[in-house]
Amino acid sequence: MFTQPGEAYGVEADSSEGIRRMLTEIITDTATDAPRSLQRRIGPSEVGDPCPRRLAYKLMDWPAVNTGGDPWPSIVGTATHAWLAQALEAHNAKTGARRFLVEERVEVDDGSVSGYRLGGSCDAYDTATGTVLDHKVIGTSSMRKYRTQGVREQYRIQANLYGLGFERTGHTPRTVALAMYPRGGMLGGLWVWTDTYERKVALDALKRLGAIRDLLIALDPEARPEMWAQFPSEASSACRFCPFWKPGSTDLAVGCPGDITDHDA
Repeated sequence: MFTQPGEAYGVEADSSEGIRRMLTEIITDTATDAPRSLQRRIGPSEVGDPCPRRLAYKLMDWPAVNTGGDPWPSIVGTATHAWLAQALEAHNAKTGARRFLVEERVEVDDGSVSGYRLGGSCDAYDTATGTVLDHKVIGTSSMRKYRTQGVREQYRIQANLYGLGFERTGHTPRTVALAMYPRGGMLGGLWVWTDTYERKVALDALKRLGAIRDLLIALDPEARPEMWAQFPSEASSACRFCPFWKPGSTDLAVGCPGDITDHDA
C-alpha cells in the first residue's frame, strides 16, 4: 500500500510531513476496521441515547453516512480499556482470587422486555462490593461538566443495564460506578461517579427501546421513507459524532441534519 508514499502524498517519503501522513493513514484505516467500529447490533452503551431517531436508525441497521472524524480519542480509549483489563486480571492473579469479572459478557434482555436480544461486555464487575464498573476516557471540558453537573443519563442507563445483566446471572449488584480517566492529564485526575443500582432504570430504558421498535414495525420507514419524520430527533452538540448525521440533509432516509455545535466528548 505504501510502496511509493512520496508520490502518493506529493512529499518526500522520509520527510516529517511524509511520515506524518503515512502514520495518519495507517492509524485511520486500522481504526476503521477495529471491532468496535464494525459493531452492527445495538449495545447497552447506546440504549440510553436521548435521540429516538438515532436509535431508530440503529435498530434498522441503516447505512452510516458520517464515517469521518478523528479516530484518536477512540483509539486512546480502546487502548486504555485494554490496559485496565490487564491490570485487573493481574490483580486477580496476584491475590489468587477472582474478585473482578473483567470484560464479562452478560445478557441484558432476552427479548422479553424490549423485543430485542441485547447483551454486551461490561468493563468490570467487582464481586467483593457488588459494583458494576465502567471506564470512560474523556476530555477536559467533559470532565469539568460531569463533575459539576452530573454524568450523562445515557451513561447511567448503560451502567444499570449491565447491572441488570449481572443480576440475571445470579449476582447481586448494589452499586454502579463510572471511572472517568482524563484523556490528557495525570492519574490524579481520575474521578469516579457512583450511584445505587436501580433495576427500574434499566427496565424503563428497555421499554423505551421496545416502543421505538414497535413504532418502526408500525410505520415501516424502509418502505415509506416519509415516516422517518415521525421519529423525533434530539439535536445537540453531540450530533457530529452520530453515524447518521448529514448536515443540511432534507431527506431523512439519507441522513439527519442534526446540529453542528462543537462538543468535547
